[in-house]
Amino acid sequence: MEKVSFTQMKDGTREEYEFLTAHEIDHTRHTADRLLTALVELDNSLSGYQITRLGHSVQSATRAWRDGADTDWVVSALLHDIGDIYAPYNHDEYAATILKPFVREQCTWCVQTHGDFQMLYYGHHLEGFDQHKRERHRGNPYFDDCAEFCERWDQASFDPDYDTLPLEFFREMVREVFARTPYDAAVIRKGDRVPLTDAVAAGGR
Repeated sequence: MEKVSFTQMKDGTREEYEFLTAHEIDHTRHTADRLLTALVELDNSLSGYQITRLGHSVQSATRAWRDGADTDWVVSALLHDIGDIYAPYNHDEYAATILKPFVREQCTWCVQTHGDFQMLYYGHHLEGFDQHKRERHRGNPYFDDCAEFCERWDQASFDPDYDTLPLEFFREMVREVFARTPYDAAVIRKGDRVPLTDAVAAGGR
């Protein structure tokens, strides 16, 4: 079978849906590589900064790596702005949706809300923006984690002179994350908080 015969899903047979499922499983195996390609396309995204959006993403991940952060944090830092091209008004939610099945809940929440937290750094300069928008999240167990995520890795990563690691350095980490079983409770670790920094791990890097 090369293609199914139905034109409405309700008319599909068991054999056809088994065929499609096999294709879908194979397709998902290449998710990491598609995301890495999409990151490169960020070079065509928002301009005006001293570095490109790709440069910002890789620099954020580099800072996370050098802070001794674990793989979930590093990949989340790398992908946190991947929605800039396709979802400019909710890029944080877009990125979080991609990450949600494969990383710790803590990381997903920080990526999902980082746009609100970032306003702390520029909201007071623009009319109609709420500098303290992050306060709506006060009380969430991951609030301090997102504040640190933004302070250490996001808002700080626009430096053209920083010794940023190449995207290729992170390729296998991205592949590792997206090869995980989706929504595995042992990965999601609901409610768990892992520090963003690890001095011992950082010392070995």
